[in-house]
Amino acid sequence: MADGFVVLVTGGGGGIGAASAELFATEGAEVVVVADANAEAAEAVAAGIVAGGGRAEAATLDVTDEDAVAALVDTVVARWGRIDAAHNNAGISGDMTPLSELSRVEWDHMLAVNLTGVFLCCKHELRHMAPAGRGAIVNTSSGAGVVGVAGLGHYAAAKHGVLGLTKSAAIEHARSGVRVNAICPGTTDTPMIRGFMDANPGAAKFIVNSVGRGSLGQPDEVAQAAVWLCSDRASFVNGESLMVDGATVCR
Repeated sequence: MADGFVVLVTGGGGGIGAASAELFATEGAEVVVVADANAEAAEAVAAGIVAGGGRAEAATLDVTDEDAVAALVDTVVARWGRIDAAHNNAGISGDMTPLSELSRVEWDHMLAVNLTGVFLCCKHELRHMAPAGRGAIVNTSSGAGVVGVAGLGHYAAAKHGVLGLTKSAAIEHARSGVRVNAICPGTTDTPMIRGFMDANPGAAKFIVNSVGRGSLGQPDEVAQAAVWLCSDRASFVNGESLMVDGATVCR
């Protein structure tokens, strides 16, 4: 990472986000801002980075609240003078429900967090990055961003939307010095997926077997892709949707 590199990770309190925040610090980021709706989780991850010799700050953030998103990004820039990268990772899963039975409340909540939340973060990160002429954003989509998933139509719709948003932002800013990419993780061993499998015990074996390599991904394996995309090593990669799924979707 370049000297003074400042990065914001949303959904950084656990799973892929925590692994991403920790890897940014290991790779030499000057400061990692760990944001999560769960304040204690964000603080724990930030404290772990500090204990390991890095610099990190925790922030509580509801990505569906535009005022809160704007204020956090503005605070990062005011405090550190810049924002070089962002991993917009905050997201939720949902219960498996046929579309014919899915409530409007469930639909709206899923899109609010998993799609509108990414839009709001991108909007306000780009507001600072574009004038500075530098920056890299990685949005977390999913394997469900490129294929349909029976019973999770609201989740798949949101994650497909993240890819369209990512490509549009990349095109808009291709000549501004800002890159916008997405990762599409396969089923990864995170608290979110564990919670989903606990709530749907009959689906747990199927979920594991559906992964191309036959085992769940690990958060650090996905974080490696996100951090690489934010680094200068990926300087010619823009508007890409990178599958990180152990050969699942390609089958």
